Amino acid sequence: MQNKFIPNRPGSKDIAWCPGCGNFGIRTILMEVFEELNLSPNKIVIVSGIGQAAKMPHYINVNGFHTLHGRAIPIATGVKIANSELTVIAEGGDGDMYAEGGNHFIHGIRRNPNITVIVHNNQIYGLTKGQASPTTMMGVKTPAQPQGVFEEPFNAVSVAISLDASFVARTFVGYKDLTKKIIKEAIKNKGFSFVEIFQPCVSFNKINTYEWYEKNTYFINNHDPYNKIEAMKIAMRTDYFPVGIIYRSDKKDFNKNVDLTKPLFNKKINKNKLKELISNFV
Repeated sequence: MQNKFIPNRPGSKDIAWCPGCGNFGIRTILMEVFEELNLSPNKIVIVSGIGQAAKMPHYINVNGFHTLHGRAIPIATGVKIANSELTVIAEGGDGDMYAEGGNHFIHGIRRNPNITVIVHNNQIYGLTKGQASPTTMMGVKTPAQPQGVFEEPFNAVSVAISLDASFVARTFVGYKDLTKKIIKEAIKNKGFSFVEIFQPCVSFNKINTYEWYEKNTYFINNHDPYNKIEAMKIAMRTDYFPVGIIYRSDKKDFNKNVDLTKPLFNKKINKNKLKELISNFV
């Protein structure tokens, strides 16, 4: 039986990723997760910005929204506010989410909307031909940085923990079972769920390959994710990158804080008050 999340519309099978790109694995995992969680395609929204990773809404049979570069998180927040019954995912690459979208990443965590944020981290800008991204390692030479990158990589996991994100995890697309488990937990979590997924760019990053990630990651064992101090220690490691659920918190999500437990689009509108409000701005 065919997975109902495989799209069947004109152009949907003409995938623009390079053969071997890690995005293919993430796409497969997302479709299997949606199927195994028994979600309905019309009850899921994937919001993305700009980039190779951000093409995901084209290739999965769910509701999709392409927004501006780096703006997936605020749009996803608005979608969840409008209809809290939807499963909302903000998705994009490390450049899209951490550079252009860095401000929204920070304040999205502070607001704590009930959305899942998935960042494809290939440590390079893949769409624009291989210049350094916020997560490119120091010393790496690119067409735009011929003398090597001199900035320290952005550690999004430690930033998310410091801001008390409600769910923080990292995985590698090559660890399929772990990645599926983490994304399922992220979707079930109530609040801002952040999942960083290492995925190789086979065309423009010849350093951080599938083999490199296998050799330079380790699985977190016997860790209490509610222990913030220990979670931060794990997140700050740079000799090897931890994969697994790193941090969780129990703070209220955005919809509960502003009493949006019912879908906003179903609420009755007082037309007279609405006209009065509009008149103040016209």
